[in-house]
Amino acid sequence: MKRAIAGLYAITPDEPDTDVLLDKVAQALRGGAAVVQYRNKTAGVDLRRKQGHALAALCREAEAHFIVNDDLALALEVDADGAHLGGEDGDLAVAAVQAKVDYLAFGSVFDSVTKPAAVRAPLAIFAEARRRFSLPLVAIGGITLQNAPQVFGAGADAVAVISALFDAGDIAACAAGFARLYQQQGMQQ
Repeated sequence: MKRAIAGLYAITPDEPDTDVLLDKVAQALRGGAAVVQYRNKTAGVDLRRKQGHALAALCREAEAHFIVNDDLALALEVDADGAHLGGEDGDLAVAAVQAKVDYLAFGSVFDSVTKPAAVRAPLAIFAEARRRFSLPLVAIGGITLQNAPQVFGAGADAVAVISALFDAGDIAACAAGFARLYQQQGMQQ
């Protein structure tokens, strides 16, 4: 049984070495990541297929959700749990809910090194979305261990993280930190 879409939603870095990528993701899963999104904007088709298949297997073994970013064909090929489509990839929340999506993601909630020009989503969007939809809400963009409590406090169920997680000296410990923050927020509500 897969974990709920809650707590840490790990988004992979652009890593050309598949073994290094698998090791990093395995550490994040050991630390408690509930979701892994494969995002590699620099990889060619063959590398994306290789990494996609390997990550899908790793996530299945860990009973974590596996999502593929911006590539529906690859998501179908590797039997991913879903595909992540951004604001530029199609209509937003209401159409998504009508299509029976599993979660909604909003961002960038903070300045992001990955997408510095991203439109900012205010934290208040989570309270609004909570009133309108009964889906897990994911926050993305510039999230760190220091600002994640604000995001969980605003109503997000999960935080999507790249740099703060995969640039950490101890990825598993960092992942566990995000998972702990989510659990602590749940106890306060």
